[in-house]
Amino acid sequence: MQCILTHYILFSQVIIMQELLQTRKIMDDERKQIILEVLADKYCKQILQDTLEKPKSAMELSADKKIPISTVYRRLQTLYDAKLLAISGSINEDGKKYFLYKSKVKSISLKCDLDVTSIEIVPNLTSTS
Repeated sequence: MQCILTHYILFSQVIIMQELLQTRKIMDDERKQIILEVLADKYCKQILQDTLEKPKSAMELSADKKIPISTVYRRLQTLYDAKLLAISGSINEDGKKYFLYKSKVKSISLKCDLDVTSIEIVPNLTSTS
């Protein structure tokens, strides 16, 4: 039992170190503004949270979070334009295209001291893009 616990602790420390090494500081003021606007939008945050573990379609997001489908599509475009969302596509048995969306960020941290706003992003290491 001690051996399993030790391996778990070491594994957890490796994951934390990977996240620290992968953390990206956002320097561009325009990009910072876009990220702040995304964080202020409840639907954008819900979509990022709901697509953190596995990709989902727009219809799944609409049903899961009770968001109107037109709002889902607008927010998906906003998140994709902000480089916070990955898109993968495929064709189903009927020959129709469908897209799956997955969060590219695990977390976003910000600090604002009224003069300088600093934003750091921890990438979603399970992201497909």
